[in-house]
Amino acid sequence: MSADRERNEHGQYADRIPPEAALEAFEDRDDYGRPLTAADVMDALGCSRRTAHNKLNDLVERGDLETRKVGARGRVWWVPIETPPKRAGDAAAPRADSGDGESAAIEEAIRGADLPGSGETLEARREALRAAYEYIVDHPSATKSDFVEHVYPEHPADFETPEGWWNAIQPALKELPAVDSPEERGHIWSFLGDDRFTPTLG
Repeated sequence: MSADRERNEHGQYADRIPPEAALEAFEDRDDYGRPLTAADVMDALGCSRRTAHNKLNDLVERGDLETRKVGARGRVWWVPIETPPKRAGDAAAPRADSGDGESAAIEEAIRGADLPGSGETLEARREALRAAYEYIVDHPSATKSDFVEHVYPEHPADFETPEGWWNAIQPALKELPAVDSPEERGHIWSFLGDDRFTPTLG
């Protein structure tokens, strides 16, 4: 890299990390379908959150990445893909809930979800999360009450109340592939399916 440091539009020295370095974090993933957070890029680059956000925003402006808000304060970034990649021998690209690659990615996300408990309790809660994910795949628009009515009774996962169950499951559910969580309580949860990499309005 040149010894001459570039200055930004405010006349301040620009940091030494090029935006392309943030792209490497996306290229090094095992699961290319999983969006990344600013924390993921921070870890990959060994930089501050502000620097990670700056690099990610630069890449969005260039069209190299897409971004969307998730939950109340979260945001994710991903490399835009117009259509899901086809596998050799496939007649058509699979749904997000079919095919070994997608299934493995979803399973990895479930096993990595931040759920309380350990041992058998944790496994039961992962199973509850899996059931909630399968429910939204089959019912692409669902509310909290739908999950509580149709998923909780068969997968209470050692929670004594539906409210406690939902408070643990919903933060993990919104991080799973193709799940679009509402920004406000009581609103519709959506499953984006094959359009999971395309931001939606609202």
